[in-house]
Amino acid sequence: MPERVLVVGVGFMGGSFARALKASGFKGRVYGYDVNPENLKKALELGLLDEGTVKIEEVKKFEPDLVMLSSPVRTFVPLAERLAPLLPAESTVTDQGSVKGKLVYELERILGERFVGGHPIAGTEKSGPEHSLAELYRGKKVVLTPTERTDYRRLEEVKRLWERLGAKVELMSPELHDFVFGAVSHLPHAVAFALVDALISLSDEVDLFRYPGAGFKDFTRIAKSDPVMWRDIFITNRENVLKAIEAYEASLKKLKELIKEGKLEELTEYLKKVKLKRTEMEKWSG
Repeated sequence: MPERVLVVGVGFMGGSFARALKASGFKGRVYGYDVNPENLKKALELGLLDEGTVKIEEVKKFEPDLVMLSSPVRTFVPLAERLAPLLPAESTVTDQGSVKGKLVYELERILGERFVGGHPIAGTEKSGPEHSLAELYRGKKVVLTPTERTDYRRLEEVKRLWERLGAKVELMSPELHDFVFGAVSHLPHAVAFALVDALISLSDEVDLFRYPGAGFKDFTRIAKSDPVMWRDIFITNRENVLKAIEAYEASLKKLKELIKEGKLEELTEYLKKVKLKRTEMEKWSG
């Protein structure tokens, strides 16, 4: 286990990782780097960090064994380029990013065998270390994305760390990861954002947001997520997100036509098929 951990980006995810680490009985030191001094101040006040800095050059004095990248994914490459000469050669760098694919190979180019790609399938729509959760990862999947270049000693180190926090670790290629989560995570967020935008455009005569049903509130909860984080995810995983949106558009068009043409039997079968598949999904949850 590492003894000195550096969390880069001390928002909700970075704060939750630090909090979970402390709650697990970790006896080492937890450091933080963030460009936002308010995040650092809150994290220090909450006892999530032992020390923090807004100056990236100062992370060198921490001599971390392990670095957890927890900032928006489009910051990973410039951060890695600045961190690379500041970190001990034996340190391991991993991340909590929702996009892997080409990004993993770019980070390997910069960091070499020090990098192990990771993605905890956990989160909420909230942001900031004040909302961080020690139990965020317990019982949740964490996907690690090794490549031919991965140092398997470091991979095992990262795997054990996540298991210490109560997560269930799975391995997946970076490419498959981005296809899978482009469909099951990035598409639902895109749809939620677009649905709220649709109601904005329909609210000229009456403010529809004064009359939300439970279904609307449940479905669009994730539209309260951090806009910068999701902007970066959509752009970084653009190819898979667009493919998923096109599939959704085709399904929505099919539903639209069934409603428009009043095809009762076909519409019923469409809804039954979807309900059955959604019900079956419960056995894979967790």
